Amino acid sequence: MAAERPADVDDPVGYFLQDMTYHGKTDRTRTAYERVLREFEAFLGDPSRNPTGTAKSPDEASHRDCMAWIHTLRNRAVASSTIATYASYLHRFYAYMSQVGVFDSNPMSLVMEEMDEKIDTNPARREVSVPQMRGFVHEIRHPLEHALVVTLLKTGMRVGELCNLDLRDVSLSVETPLDGVSTRAALDGRGPSIYVSSEPSVGTVSNGEERTASNKRKRSTVVPVDDELETVLLRWLAIRPDTDAAAEPLFVGTASGWGTRLTPDAVHHIVTSHAADAGWYRRGGDREENVTPHYFRHFFTTHLRDRTGDRGIVKYLRGDVAGDIIDTYTHNWGDRVRETYESNIYSLL
Repeated sequence: MAAERPADVDDPVGYFLQDMTYHGKTDRTRTAYERVLREFEAFLGDPSRNPTGTAKSPDEASHRDCMAWIHTLRNRAVASSTIATYASYLHRFYAYMSQVGVFDSNPMSLVMEEMDEKIDTNPARREVSVPQMRGFVHEIRHPLEHALVVTLLKTGMRVGELCNLDLRDVSLSVETPLDGVSTRAALDGRGPSIYVSSEPSVGTVSNGEERTASNKRKRSTVVPVDDELETVLLRWLAIRPDTDAAAEPLFVGTASGWGTRLTPDAVHHIVTSHAADAGWYRRGGDREENVTPHYFRHFFTTHLRDRTGDRGIVKYLRGDVAGDIIDTYTHNWGDRVRETYESNIYSLL
């Protein structure tokens, strides 16, 4: 247990965060630390969760308390790299507080030595904020290109999944250009939504059309469409060229390949052209540095997960869960998935 704290340090976490500010740490870094440290503080203060069965404050935590909190992260299926990152935040907090004399010792020292999880460091990864991405989207004027980018950013779907969307996979509000389209049964009563199927794959026929891209979902997913995405899709549908394709693809060409389903290569070219204009793409750069359709999936995952704190729902929306897990989320769609999505999805317009 730590020594008695000075009278003016009644909030150790707040004390540490304030010192981070004095040391010149960015708001982004400080916010990340605060979220993790407050979560750990709440764990300690809940007698039903911590090992001793009594409420504790951070200065009273033992190494067993720290290990127990790490164990709860594993039980929540948090990624191993994320667990390692959270542990490093806690370790830094205790090390600093011990160094400045507020705490006696660092209970995380032993925990860090015994942990198997490691941080997946990649200094080349580009970090784009929501305001920066909003500015990027604002510069895209063409209705098709604007719709492609916003759909990828708002849904986190893969580029192949985007290209495989048909009109029947989209349900919007009443009195829209889709009124005469027969949508999938899975969209009935869901409100504005997009159905992302797990079935299409290269060379197979789906909805009467041979596909040139594959979907990689473990199970089909219904993704909510918020007001912004609906506005963008309606703008596109108002000018979408007619097509001879029986499947009625959602996204078709407006230049070469007029009226034919867009391919992943075409979408990749559209995205990287705009990214190059923004200074976010260079030939020879790797996938972590360059902004591509794949990067949009990373952006969606990172920002929505940070906002919701619910990895399960984000994994569901990405199509990364299957079996009874996905059934849990689809059972209470209105109460869980849609409500969480609409309350936390970032604004791009």
